[in-house]
Amino acid sequence: MRKPPVEVVASLLAVTTIIISLPPYHFPPWAIFISWAGTFAAGGPTPAMLRKIWRVMPIGSFFAFLIVLCFGVASQHFDGTQFIIAQMVILFCLNASMMLLGRIPALGFIPGMFFGFASFFATYFGGFGPVPHDALSSLVAAILMNGLGPACAWMTAKFSAPHGHENHPGTVAVETSARTARTAPRMDGLNQHHG
Repeated sequence: MRKPPVEVVASLLAVTTIIISLPPYHFPPWAIFISWAGTFAAGGPTPAMLRKIWRVMPIGSFFAFLIVLCFGVASQHFDGTQFIIAQMVILFCLNASMMLLGRIPALGFIPGMFFGFASFFATYFGGFGPVPHDALSSLVAAILMNGLGPACAWMTAKFSAPHGHENHPGTVAVETSARTARTAPRMDGLNQHHG
């Protein structure tokens, strides 16, 4: 059976985000697109990449959640310039802590953390989620919607046909990653002998 072109599959999946964004949940559909595109930008929806991105996005959202909570506490004790300085200290400390987690091999995909980080802030400050401007509601909404993005990337690659002789971006990324992993050691050996 012939598969539909990538534009059709991706657009059909994109249409479902309209339903997701409707009341009463008002989930942030763009959080799906962030992690969907991020999955392809990171090499495509291979099993290894899916595990890697799903593992770290909630970490980014959680640290953004902590930042918002700490900003709230700081606002009760400081104002004016002191509050701005307190926000800067909070952001520096928590952002650095999140990035330090990237030194753990299993959590080393720091860009994925920032997909979740940015998605939480946009959800919270944009008033999305079942309870607008509620930190916990925004955390749940951002994590859920980010989680759907890589699944959409996988479905795009799985159920769409390539463009003519070229594969669509997802398939190219997946095949290129696999080919690179298989041939990189041999190519390095060739370069050493001939260069």
